[in-house]
Amino acid sequence: MKTIFKYWFIIGIIVTGFSGLLYVAVQQDLRHGADDPQIQMAEDAAGKLAAGRQFPEVVPTEQVDIAQSLAPYVIVFDATGNPIASSAQLNGQIPYIPSGIFDYVKQNGKDTFTWQPQSNVRSAVVVTQFQGSRSGFVLAGRSLREVERREDDIMHIVFLGWSALIFIPFAATAIIFRKASNVGKVTNK
Repeated sequence: MKTIFKYWFIIGIIVTGFSGLLYVAVQQDLRHGADDPQIQMAEDAAGKLAAGRQFPEVVPTEQVDIAQSLAPYVIVFDATGNPIASSAQLNGQIPYIPSGIFDYVKQNGKDTFTWQPQSNVRSAVVVTQFQGSRSGFVLAGRSLREVERREDDIMHIVFLGWSALIFIPFAATAIIFRKASNVGKVTNK
């Protein structure tokens, strides 16, 4: 039995490692892919504002309740981080982001992150800076609800696969060693 456990343990470590790697790779691909539309929206809006366009030309007129909707949204902030125009609403108000993000964007040009302004409200957000006759920041975001559901689905699939790959080698190893031990007993008689 010790031999069976030794081989199964080694297989278990390998299967667990590959299962974890598979989950992390797919989860990260899903999460990073959730940023793509917002990158385009934020950069386009920042470019238009830097070229002198007005806020109503870059901020959608339809208000998005970010606690309920999957629709993308845009918030324009002035150079000090105060919101100027927004298509996003949370509890009837324009939501704020932590002020340290503006400092980071000033130094790095852009920031992408998961924003959770309140419990059960999570968005994939991109913040970029614009400069011109006026300067400020553009935030583009959208809900992560569907992406996180897909991540949960992937976790369940990987867990089921991991379970099968742990159980099947254990059972196969036990059967092989049992048969091998029975063959040895028959041969010695």
